[in-house]
Amino acid sequence: MAAEAQDPASEGGPGRPLRWRRRRSLGLTLLALGLMLLAGWGAFTVSVQRRTEQLRAESNHQLDLFAAAVQGMVRRLEPMPATVQLSTEVQALLRQPGDPARAQAASSYLRRLNAHLGGVQLFVQDQRGIVLAASDPALVGDDLSFRPYFLEALSGRVGRHFAIGVRDGVPGYYVSHPIHDGAKVVGVAVLKIGLDPVDEAWGMLGAPALLADSNQVVILSSRPEWTYTALAELPLERKVDLQVTRLYGDHRITRFPLQVDLRVDEDSQIVEGVLPAGLGASGAQGRVAASRGMLVLGRTLDGTDWRLLMFADLRPVRQQAAQDSLLAGVSAGFVLLLMLLVNQRRRIVQQKLQLNAELEEKVAARTQALSDTNARLRKEVREREQAEHTLREAQDELVHAGKMAALGQLATGITHELTQPLGAIRTLSGNAVAFMQRGQLDAVSGNLAIMARLAEQMGAIIEPLKGFARKSKAQPQAARLATAVHNALFLYHQRIRNEQVTVHDATADSPLAAWCDPNRLEQVLINLIGNGLDAMREQPQRALWIDAAAQDGRVALRVRDQGPGLDPALRDRVFEPFFSTKSAGGGLGLGLAISRDIAREAGGELEADNHPDGGACFTLWLPPVPTPTAP
Repeated sequence: MAAEAQDPASEGGPGRPLRWRRRRSLGLTLLALGLMLLAGWGAFTVSVQRRTEQLRAESNHQLDLFAAAVQGMVRRLEPMPATVQLSTEVQALLRQPGDPARAQAASSYLRRLNAHLGGVQLFVQDQRGIVLAASDPALVGDDLSFRPYFLEALSGRVGRHFAIGVRDGVPGYYVSHPIHDGAKVVGVAVLKIGLDPVDEAWGMLGAPALLADSNQVVILSSRPEWTYTALAELPLERKVDLQVTRLYGDHRITRFPLQVDLRVDEDSQIVEGVLPAGLGASGAQGRVAASRGMLVLGRTLDGTDWRLLMFADLRPVRQQAAQDSLLAGVSAGFVLLLMLLVNQRRRIVQQKLQLNAELEEKVAARTQALSDTNARLRKEVREREQAEHTLREAQDELVHAGKMAALGQLATGITHELTQPLGAIRTLSGNAVAFMQRGQLDAVSGNLAIMARLAEQMGAIIEPLKGFARKSKAQPQAARLATAVHNALFLYHQRIRNEQVTVHDATADSPLAAWCDPNRLEQVLINLIGNGLDAMREQPQRALWIDAAAQDGRVALRVRDQGPGLDPALRDRVFEPFFSTKSAGGGLGLGLAISRDIAREAGGELEADNHPDGGACFTLWLPPVPTPTAP
């Protein structure tokens, strides 16, 4: 009994709650870790499956393209041996095999035909398999009766086989065709097609691949160490047959270093399988390839008994899946932490509610404090009402300030638009003085008339300031585009000449007219031409194109420059007020905004885009002159 009284962890002891809380915290921590591991494992499994399917789809597409390319390389010349029997030289040689002249003529024909086809060798055999004529003189007289393609063609079928040349030792695709004299097979025509283009095309796949023949022997591969290895164990009689036919020359056929499942789906002709770690691996290189895991896909080439296999590496899939697993585990941990915080907050709220309940029990005993609190509340209410009144007055001031800001924006725009006419008047007045000194009164009169028109135009520009709340409408009429373009170009004549700008004005002799205010039309053109000249200031070649046309029931007037064009990221903002790509002091950024407003007021539109030949192109759409109705 004394020992129990001294043990703090015994029943009812003071150490029991602390120990229980520690065990509970440890259990919750282990549970959270387990949930994080479970989330990571699930994310890894799903990611591996999904990304493996994605890799399979992408690899299948690449393999289809490569298989089609290989078929085109290998089979494009297959019909050619059948045409050899049409040669009179070959037919004459087969009727008299011992005639040297006919053998020479047939060999000359085969050399020319082979050179035209681009094959490796083209030769003709008699019924015993002896080469009578060939594009390669070294083959003449060789006995190739042991080759399978000869035996198949002699029996009346087309032979297709891979083999290594007896003399040159070069691998190739042999296509043989029987040569008939009536119903009798009197010889065999054989074409050897080179496989070098296939070796050069392995890079298209971007992954290790191989090509195996009907014997399941690798005849071509992107990895040289795989060549002349067998994908499956060859029976003894098959090995003997290969030694007799010498299809692979003197190469010793060894086992392929990886264990591959050779089953093929009959519908899709696909071989797929993930190579497990260490399965069938032989040698250090094979162990590395097997341990990382690969996705094996296959195709059987149409018209041949060859099989194309591709090995896609699964390491990137697993690495990405590991990243997804880590992200899922961290996300699960974040969710658990958030749940813990919510639970902690809930406990805090409960504690606050308990404290509020305790405070409510003491309210009755604190009446004086409540009265003081009510007084303070009434004072705060009065202060709040005063603050709301002050806020309403501030809002009224802001509305007035907004109106003044709008008026300032309009005045700024008008000031911007008056800059160019004032410059033109300054230039014209200077020219007028020079003309008066020369006695050219007609030129002086013309300049004064233009200055008067510009003064009227400036008056029309200033007109909107007279009534901010009541904006006057423009007076539309038939405005001839050629006249407006001429007047706008005239204002920039001095600058165009100084900056050596070539102007291509296609509207000079055009009778085309639009229904709008002529002064405002010139105002828009002045803005567009001025912007084009500014854009070409740093260009080595400067040209300006202006043309007009009737299009889609409207009148289109285009102004194109030879500048750098509009930045695609800023093209949608060029019509915003106060937005400008010019350097500081180069403009207020209101010209295009005001020009678009003028176009819309006339019932048209102003659009900006880049021309295919370079530079910016602004298109002004205006309504056509209405046709007068009959009374």
